[in-house]
Amino acid sequence: MRNVIVSIAAVLGSALALGSPALAATENAADASLPWPSRIGHTDVVAPRSLDSSDTASFSAGSPLWNTYDSQFANAKYVDLSHTITPEIPIWRGFGNITFSPSINKFTGEAFAYDTDGFVATAYKLTTDQMGTQLDAPAHFNPYFAASDEIPATFALRKLVVIDMSAKVSKNSSYALSVDDVLEWESKHGRIPQRSVVFVRSDWSKTWPYVNTDVFPQVSLETVQFLHLKRNILFHGHEPLDTDMTPNFDAEAWLLKHGYAQAEGVTNLHLVPATGCLLSTGFPKFVGGAGNYVRYVAICQPSWEYGVAPGKTQEAPLPQYSAPLVWNEQKGHRSRD
Repeated sequence: MRNVIVSIAAVLGSALALGSPALAATENAADASLPWPSRIGHTDVVAPRSLDSSDTASFSAGSPLWNTYDSQFANAKYVDLSHTITPEIPIWRGFGNITFSPSINKFTGEAFAYDTDGFVATAYKLTTDQMGTQLDAPAHFNPYFAASDEIPATFALRKLVVIDMSAKVSKNSSYALSVDDVLEWESKHGRIPQRSVVFVRSDWSKTWPYVNTDVFPQVSLETVQFLHLKRNILFHGHEPLDTDMTPNFDAEAWLLKHGYAQAEGVTNLHLVPATGCLLSTGFPKFVGGAGNYVRYVAICQPSWEYGVAPGKTQEAPLPQYSAPLVWNEQKGHRSRD
């Protein structure tokens, strides 16, 4: 009997795969040698489908978490809130540029290749852990608080609140979210839940990577203090790469020096409602790190108009593309063009 085991591990702390639908593959001899169902484009490949109760009933009995996955997560909409890391990714002006290169076989001095080694690998020169979509660890500003590897696994799944200040930012590119803005949001949506995550939408990221990292929407010191001291949130996040434009980074410094983490470089908040979604946070554990590269994913109701549901895009096996992945010297990374 074919057993299908549904795991909630992808929700609790791993970076979720939310790739776009596969490019149509072409018929060729190499394609014919692939095992079923890897041959995308053939008539014998079954289209992805949503899970139904017959798949999981025998496994879910007596497991409240599995039951919750079946009833809530299996058909939820997943929205990616993270930027792709590229060599051209915007970073703070004080950090050096990053570079990608093929990994080198230390015994031969040659780059690993599909035809000679059967695989490829990539080497990354990363000049900072404060880059792209990230989670600032308090150790970024205070050595006595948590580093990247010391942030607890309990950050993995929380209620998500989205406060939209994009209309005000459209009139003032350096507008700073105020306590009054938060109270106005609460008058419409109710009190911000304790231990939740609050993301601030500004639409600054819509022009990524062509963004202004010197003039940007902000979150004021008084507002981050209010959110933590009066609403007891877990952490807040924003689209720009810094919290505020003050000479001494007043809001960011207060947060990190007092042991609070924060998210930066978040995107796609225009695709998430103000309330009702959960936030999945997945990140690596660099020992002693001051920041984390993060995959944030909003998990929204099945009826939500944006995002993708499990089984609605090819997941296992993952898609085969019509164009191979090759090293592009001009771009400085592998690509399919």
